[in-house]
Amino acid sequence: MTTSESHQQRTPTAAELEDMTPDELATLAANLDDVVVVHNQRKFPIPGTRAEKRAERAVAGWFIISALAGLAFLGSFLFWPWEYVAPGEPGYDLYALYTPVVGGMFGLCVLALGIGVIAYVKKFFPDEVSVQQRHDGASDDLARRTVMAQLAKAGKDVGIARRSLIKRSAGAAAGVMGLGLGIAAVAPLVHNPWKERENSPLWHTGWRETNGEVVYLRRDTGHPEEISLVRPEDQEAGSMETVFPFRESERGDEEALLHALRKSDNPVMLIRLRPGTHVIEREGQENFHYGDFYAFSKICTHLGCPTSLYEAQTQRILCPCHQSQFLATEHARPVFGPATRALPQLPITVNDEGYLVATSDFIEAIGPAFWERKS
Repeated sequence: MTTSESHQQRTPTAAELEDMTPDELATLAANLDDVVVVHNQRKFPIPGTRAEKRAERAVAGWFIISALAGLAFLGSFLFWPWEYVAPGEPGYDLYALYTPVVGGMFGLCVLALGIGVIAYVKKFFPDEVSVQQRHDGASDDLARRTVMAQLAKAGKDVGIARRSLIKRSAGAAAGVMGLGLGIAAVAPLVHNPWKERENSPLWHTGWRETNGEVVYLRRDTGHPEEISLVRPEDQEAGSMETVFPFRESERGDEEALLHALRKSDNPVMLIRLRPGTHVIEREGQENFHYGDFYAFSKICTHLGCPTSLYEAQTQRILCPCHQSQFLATEHARPVFGPATRALPQLPITVNDEGYLVATSDFIEAIGPAFWERKS
């Protein structure tokens, strides 16, 4: 007898399928898949024993921990003090704990939920050994009709329908985590980035001139109160360093100095090309550089990662996150990777004191695209 003939003999008619019980349909599904159950033993053959109740409470306990951690995550995300506070100022300790608390509670929520699922499988799923013959090709209509009965029987075997404590606690854990993720996803949309209109932070950076003050290029030495301004002779040809904006009015103001170093759209790559390097200027930005010095935003135009690598031999700026590459000698236009726009160029010059300074803010929005962006 061939395999095809055997399959046809054990295939019931539509009327026979309608008369089958769920257990019979599940057994048929196993037979159709050439599955032989060698051993199947339930963890708790007698329902309602003390051991079963202890196992149920242990699993539900993990789900309850997950739900409580999810609520703590949601509460800390919404109500914990998150606005910047300078070191030493009142409230700094709470501000510094914002990220650890939010991240820790979310991590505990996911961890406890995962442990609960694993514990449920280990404590309640039957010990089963099955052997299945492999077959190529898609399942036929009969196999697809019976597989749901097979899944339903598996749920019946583990007793999930009568374990209301586990169902409620698991539902609470999953629901709270889903709610927290949903609020975390929607929360950034609550803030209106256009409430300042032409002064919106999406259009301007810390390099913007305010009150007619000179904006210097400054290094980060690791000490916010230490001011290290940049002169052309400080940098070797074929090198790059990261610089930040500085104004004399900020000197001695620890909070302002630290803010300038930490503001996400402030980092700029100051690149000094080798003398004689051929450069293609971007139209309208021919005077943005000073000699061999070129300054580009360090924020990748793909997803905002720091483009912190520079190859002096190829003149390429590299983003380590998704491998976008920009050519420094051609107005930092993208030549490889997912980025599609050039890095914005900061216009710079040298003032009467011999320091490199910015002549204006970037003339275009930096970083990834957004709906209202024109370029």
